[in-house]
Amino acid sequence: MAQQGRVTAVLGPTNTGKTHLAIERMLGHRTGVIGLPLRLLAREVYDKIVAARGPSVVALVTGEERILPPRAQYWVCTVEAMPEGMGCDFLAVDEIQLCADPERGHVFTDRLLRARGLHETMFLGSDSMRGVIADLIPEAQFIRRERMSTLSYSGSRKISRMQPRSAIVSFSVDNLYAIAELMKRQKGGAAVVMGALSPRTRNAQVALYQNGDVEFLVATDAIGMGLNLDIDHVAFAGTNKFDGRRMRDLMPNELAQIAGRAGRGMSHGTFGVTGEARPLDEPVAEAIMEHRFAPVRKLVWRNADLRFGHIDALINSLEEPTSDERLVKAREADDLMALKTLAREAEIRARASDAKSVRLLWDVCRVPDFRGISHNEHASLLEGIYTHLHERGSIPNDWFLRQVKRIDRVDGNIDTLSKRVAFIRTWTYVAQRNGWIDDENYWRDETRAVEDRLSDALHARLTEKFVDRRTSVLLRRLKQKEALLAEVNENGDVTVEGEFVGRLEGFRFQADKSAQGAEAKTLRQASLAALAPQFHLRADRFYNAPDTEIDFTEQGGLMWGEYAVGKLAAGAEPLKPMVEVFVDDEAGPDVAQKVQRRLQHFIDRKIAALFEPLLNLSRDEELSGLARGFAFQMVEALGVLPRGDVADDVKALDQDARGALRKHGIRFGQFTIFMPLMLKPAPTRLRLVLWSLSKGLGEFPEAPPPGLVTVPAGEGAPQGYHAMAGYRAAGERAIRIDMLERLADMLRTEDSRGGFEANPDMLSITGMTLDQFADLMKGLGYNAERGERPKVKPEASAEAVTEDAPAPAADEAPAEAAAPAEAETPAEPEIDVFYTFTWGGNRGARQQNRGGQGQKPRRDGGAPKGRRQGKPGGKQGGKPRQDKAKSFQARPPKKEKAIDPDNPFAALMALKEKS
Repeated sequence: MAQQGRVTAVLGPTNTGKTHLAIERMLGHRTGVIGLPLRLLAREVYDKIVAARGPSVVALVTGEERILPPRAQYWVCTVEAMPEGMGCDFLAVDEIQLCADPERGHVFTDRLLRARGLHETMFLGSDSMRGVIADLIPEAQFIRRERMSTLSYSGSRKISRMQPRSAIVSFSVDNLYAIAELMKRQKGGAAVVMGALSPRTRNAQVALYQNGDVEFLVATDAIGMGLNLDIDHVAFAGTNKFDGRRMRDLMPNELAQIAGRAGRGMSHGTFGVTGEARPLDEPVAEAIMEHRFAPVRKLVWRNADLRFGHIDALINSLEEPTSDERLVKAREADDLMALKTLAREAEIRARASDAKSVRLLWDVCRVPDFRGISHNEHASLLEGIYTHLHERGSIPNDWFLRQVKRIDRVDGNIDTLSKRVAFIRTWTYVAQRNGWIDDENYWRDETRAVEDRLSDALHARLTEKFVDRRTSVLLRRLKQKEALLAEVNENGDVTVEGEFVGRLEGFRFQADKSAQGAEAKTLRQASLAALAPQFHLRADRFYNAPDTEIDFTEQGGLMWGEYAVGKLAAGAEPLKPMVEVFVDDEAGPDVAQKVQRRLQHFIDRKIAALFEPLLNLSRDEELSGLARGFAFQMVEALGVLPRGDVADDVKALDQDARGALRKHGIRFGQFTIFMPLMLKPAPTRLRLVLWSLSKGLGEFPEAPPPGLVTVPAGEGAPQGYHAMAGYRAAGERAIRIDMLERLADMLRTEDSRGGFEANPDMLSITGMTLDQFADLMKGLGYNAERGERPKVKPEASAEAVTEDAPAPAADEAPAEAAAPAEAETPAEPEIDVFYTFTWGGNRGARQQNRGGQGQKPRRDGGAPKGRRQGKPGGKQGGKPRQDKAKSFQARPPKKEKAIDPDNPFAALMALKEKS
C-alpha cells in the first residue's frame, strides 16, 4: 500500500456536503483527481469545477467521454477511469462504501488500498466504513459529518395522493414506465431518470423537474449516488432488485442512500413506500432515520498484480485468492468472463503469444458490455476488435464507420432509442482508447455527435410519452399569476403558451379529450382565461361574415362553416322562428348578443328569399273576403294544402277569387292546392324545418332527395309530413304532388267505369314498375285487378323463308319426327301480366271528404255516375260470358302521318317501290 500524504475519511449520511467539501479541498491544491461512482455525477462535478476555474484546466475522463485540455490541472473521472501514477497533489474517491458492492466493489477497494495523493487523500462515504478503513489504513483520520436536515418516515401513500416535488423509485424499467404513464394521467407528467441514460438525456430530464415543468420524478436507484435535486419526498415502489445474478432485498443502508435524496440543504425530507411495496419494518425505518447501519466488515477484492506473460497466467492472476480475512474474492466480472471465452478460441490464443498481445487482449476485454445483449454476442464483438488491432495496429475506419452508421438513426420508440444509446456508448468507449483508431479526435467527436442526437431524440420521446407539457406549462403560469397568451389558428386549434389545449368550435371551447379529471379542469380554467379576447375578435368576424358562410341543418341547427353556433326555436308564427345561440358563458353577454343578432338576421333573410311568393301573398291588400281567408290558410300551411282538407273552402271560392289567387302562382290541383315555386329543394328543406319547429317535434324528418318522383312512404312519419315534403303518400310509396297532378290529367281521358290499363306515359311519368303503379293507384282510390294473357307474337313474313333452304322430300321426314311422340314438349306460351283499373266509387269520395287518399279524377270534379260495368274476362251471374271480352288499349291508334312530298326520303321510297 502506498503511504503518501495525509489520508482522511469523511463519513456520514447523505446531505452532509461531503462531495462539496472534497471539491473545495481539491481546488485548494495545485493538481487533483476525484473519482465518482457514476458518469452522470462525474459530469455534474466537472460542470461545477469548470464554472469555478474555467474549461482550460479541467479534464473529464469516463469510459465514454474524454475531455483533455493541454494544461489540465484537475481531473474528474469515474472510479474505473481514474489514471494511475499521475502524482497529483490531491486525490478523492466518492461513495467509498461501494467497496462492498458485489459487482464493482473490487475497483473501489483497489482505489482505497492503492490510490493516493502526494499531499492529501480523501475518501467519502457512509459511516458504516469506519471500522474496515481503520483496520486497513491505520494512519487514516476520520471526519464525521452530520446531516443538515431531518429525514422522516411517512409510511405508505397512494400514487394519486403523492405530494408535489416527490421522487418515486422503481428497480424495474417496466414498472418505471408504468408509473410514469400513471403520473402523466393523474398529475400531468413526470421526469424520468435512469442510469442507462446518457448525461445529455439525464440532464434534460432533470431540467424538466428542476424548472418546475413537472412536479414529480420517476427514477431508478441512479438518483442515490450524489445527484442533487430539490426532492421533498422519496417513495419506494419496490424494495428488492435484480443485482445481475438474483433478486434480493435491499439492505437498510442501500435504502438510506436513496431515501437521503429527500431534503436538500436545510430543507427537511420524508420517505415512504407506494404502489405494491409493503411498508418498511419499523427497525429498518428507524435505522434510516437515525443513520445507524451494520458496519461493513468485508470488502470485495480482486488481485491488481497481473501477469501478462501468457493468457493462462493472466487468468490465474485475476483469480488469485487473498489471504486477508477483511477482503473477499470478487465474483467473476464481465471482463474476466470475456477473457475466458476468447481464450478458448484457437486463433485468439495464437495471436496472444507474447506479453504485449496479452496486455492488448486484456484491454479489449475490459470494454464494458453496455449493450447487455448476451455474453456470447459481447465476446464476438470483442474478438472482432482484437483481431483488427492485432493485425493492423488499429481499427479500420470503414469498419468502424459501418458500426456507427447502423446506430445513427433517431426514429423509433423509447426502447429502440435506449438500445441505440447503449450501442453507441460501446463505440464511444472504443474511440476513447489511445491508439485504437486513426484520427481519434474525429471519431471521438463523431461518436459524441451521434450520442447527442440519440440523446435528444430519447429525451423528446420520454417527454412526449410521460409529460403533458401543456398542463405543466399552464399550471406554472397560473401559479405565477401571469397573463396567458392564447392563439387560435384558421382551423380553430387553440394554443396557450404554445401548447395545444383544445379547439374553439364556433363560440364554444372543447378541451382536448385526452385530458381527464383535475387535468381537464385546469386545462379549461387556463384556456378560457386566455381565450376572452379571442371570443370578441371571433364575434366581430362572425357579425361581418356574409350569409354564404352560414347555413341551417335539417335538424334546425345553425352552422358557421363546420361549427354549430346556434339552433332555431319555435316563434309566435311558423315563418318567424327564434334563435338560440351556442356561446360559452365565459365569452360574456356582449358576444352572445352579437352572435344572436347575426343569426336572426340570417334566418330572416333566408325566409324572405325562399318564401318570397308566400310572403307576397300574405301582403297582398287587394285580396279580400274568402280569397284573403284562403290566402291566410296557404301561408299558415307554408304553401302546400291537401285539397281534401279545404274542399269546402275551395268550392266556396268564385272564379274571381280563384283568379286572384292564381296570380300569386297558386295551382288548384285535383289532389293538392300548392305553389309550384315552393316545391323546389331549398324551400322544401326550410319548410320542413319550420313545420317541425311549429309542431314541437323532437327529431325533425329530413327532406327527400331532390329529383325523385316517388319515394318510399315509410312508417311512423309524422302526420302531415308528406305534404310538407311536397309528396302525397299512396300505398307503399309517395309521389311528388306536381307529378301526381300531371298523372291526374292523364287519368281524366280514361274510362274509369269500364276499366283501363296503364299506358307507357303513365309508367314513365312515375318511374314505376307495373306492380308499383298498381299499388299507387290503389292508394289513390282505384281498384286494380291483375290479369294474365298470352303474349302476341308477330307472324313470320314470306320473305323470312330463304331460297337457299330446300324443302324436304315427300318420303323424307324431319330428323325430329323420328323421336318418340312422348319426347315432344310443347313450348310454354309467354304470359303478359296487366292490371285493369276502375274507380273505387263512393268509398274513395268519402275518403277524400275526410282528407284521405282516394279521389275520382273527373273533369267536373264530381264522382262518377251510372252502373258499374263488368270487368274484362270476368263472370256474370256465376256463368261465363258468351260475348267476346272487351279489349282495352292503352291509347287510341294513332293516325299515320302522311309523307311530305318535299321530303328527300320520299323520292328514295318511290324509287324503291318501282324496283
